[in-house]
Amino acid sequence: MQVDVAAAYAELTSRLADLGADGVRVVGVTKAHGPWAVQAACDAGITAVGENYAQEVRDKAEVLAAVRASGVEVHFIGGLQTNKVRMVAGRVDVIQSVDRTSLIDEIARRDAGIAVMVQVHHGGETNKAGCAPAEVHDLVEHALQRGLDVLGLMAVGPTDGDRGATEAAFTATRALADRLGLPECSMGMSNDLDIAVACGTTMVRVGTALFGAR
Repeated sequence: MQVDVAAAYAELTSRLADLGADGVRVVGVTKAHGPWAVQAACDAGITAVGENYAQEVRDKAEVLAAVRASGVEVHFIGGLQTNKVRMVAGRVDVIQSVDRTSLIDEIARRDAGIAVMVQVHHGGETNKAGCAPAEVHDLVEHALQRGLDVLGLMAVGPTDGDRGATEAAFTATRALADRLGLPECSMGMSNDLDIAVACGTTMVRVGTALFGAR
């Protein structure tokens, strides 16, 4: 049974307002949901949707193109293999998960000038994508040299429920973005968006709270 996305989005925006996050943008994460979720997000007034898998971007190409034409941005937010950039190129507006030079080079080759964000990994969970904080400056510089539009940084909080570790990771990401003069920080999902808002996020990536369980 499909959820009422418009009602869920209204509830989410009210929650963000209560947190003092009126300017924080919602990226509706439609991964593992069908094309209906992308269209429902657009109809509800959500201005950006996020996909995690290159194959899903390819398979949802028609509906993604339609919502892009209406002004909704499509963000790629999952780990991206270099050999799958071709499935994403030309079909998204922002790639948030840039974390190595080889990926930057392939993105620049296939989608010159696209907007990107560098994903930062603060350690502790070895299965997480992202580069070490010490590598961020060089990756940002490399992306700029290759002609990409670097918007900011992205981070995924720890998934073990450790709120202290989540706060530390988000605080460090925001501070690093500020030092580099980058305006955007994509931090926070359904379960930790309150921490992300307190730490200065400009985007939250929300799936379950908008579209229901996958």
